[in-house]
Amino acid sequence: MIEPRTLKGFRDYLPEDQILRERLLDKVRHVYRSYGFVPIDTPALEYTEILLGKGGEESDRLIYRFRDHGGRDVALRFDLTVPFARFAAQHINQLGTPFKRYHMGPVWRGENTAHGRFREFWQCDFDIIGTTSNAADLETVLVIHDLMTTLGFERFSIRINNRLVLNGLLEEIDLAEQTTNVLRALDKLGKIGREGVIAEMAEKGVPAEQAQRVLDMATIEGSNDDILMRLAKEFGSSDKAMEGIRRLRELLAAASAAGIHQDRLQIDVSIARGLDYYTGTIYETFLDDLPQIGSVCSGGRYDNLASLFTKQVLPGVGASLGLDRLLAAMDGLHLNAKTGATAPVLIIQFIEEKLGEYQRLGRTLRAAGIGAEVFPEAKKIGQQLKYADRRGFRLAVLAGPDELAANQVKVKNLATGQEEVVAADELVAVVKKALGENGSDGG
Repeated sequence: MIEPRTLKGFRDYLPEDQILRERLLDKVRHVYRSYGFVPIDTPALEYTEILLGKGGEESDRLIYRFRDHGGRDVALRFDLTVPFARFAAQHINQLGTPFKRYHMGPVWRGENTAHGRFREFWQCDFDIIGTTSNAADLETVLVIHDLMTTLGFERFSIRINNRLVLNGLLEEIDLAEQTTNVLRALDKLGKIGREGVIAEMAEKGVPAEQAQRVLDMATIEGSNDDILMRLAKEFGSSDKAMEGIRRLRELLAAASAAGIHQDRLQIDVSIARGLDYYTGTIYETFLDDLPQIGSVCSGGRYDNLASLFTKQVLPGVGASLGLDRLLAAMDGLHLNAKTGATAPVLIIQFIEEKLGEYQRLGRTLRAAGIGAEVFPEAKKIGQQLKYADRRGFRLAVLAGPDELAANQVKVKNLATGQEEVVAADELVAVVKKALGENGSDGG
């Protein structure tokens, strides 16, 4: 016998969990489409050269890489952004710019597992490519905000920064050549703390005095206006930093005018994003009641990534919602209600020879947009009702010999036990009323 088991960091999904995932994906998809984003898909496997070197050394170490049967060097995608850059370079002449896409699918990283963090996990990305306009950066904020509110989160903060500010800071203190090492270490501030970041920078040859200066600026506190004024005062001689500050100030003003409350959009100079391809505005989203779970929706501007695949200039900006981490957060906040059955109505089978009649009732309900399942065997009624309770059905339709002869059915509310005998041709209307006119969802 082969022991049935899954690899560490990989999971099976039981029906109730998968129904939750699908419902969340439906809500996310609705938000993306409401802003005009269109769906695409890309292969799980890419040529390794497409993926390597795009996220940095640490990202490269996490890639699942192997030789296929044709001897080609291939790898599983570690995110959805790099494949999108390749996709855009390959198809942009057909698609035109600006191009707004969303993509929801699994990615793979050979990293240490933790609560809400797995080696195979789903990302839900949205991106705008083909424009450097700050309007695209603003729309990224608006989409993130609407995702959080649509999913039922009331207490969250979208923290923003700009890589131009960070790069200007590093130039000012003669650390431009150490940009990658410094930003990767800074990105871990929330995980390893200030002293841990200083120690990691020291391992890369960054003097303690300069590391302290970076952290002093990265941990500035105050209102958004206070932080921007201090940054401008400290780095007013850096054109790069001032451009980043200008874009942040413009973004905040536009977000406020669009109705985003200031408490939900906060400048955080410590936000660095560890992937190398970011060039401008960067975003991380935290739940106020579960900050320890980390960012649930992150991203930023990447103006040069597609240039690795084409001479055409294709700047982009976007963010990624982490489905699995978000579901873990929803569990922690008790936002995941019991899903129930995918179809709300169970049709009880009394007589095996009348199976066609029961299936006809099921087809009648489905044709009216009401999900219905016919129990596959003519077992005892109690057993079938026990199945209905275990699966979370809301209604049962019963039609024994007497009901069938009279062209009637009995509709039973499984929560209250209330029963109603109705004419067969009234079944749809009665069920719709009992379900609150929403028969297609198992609730």
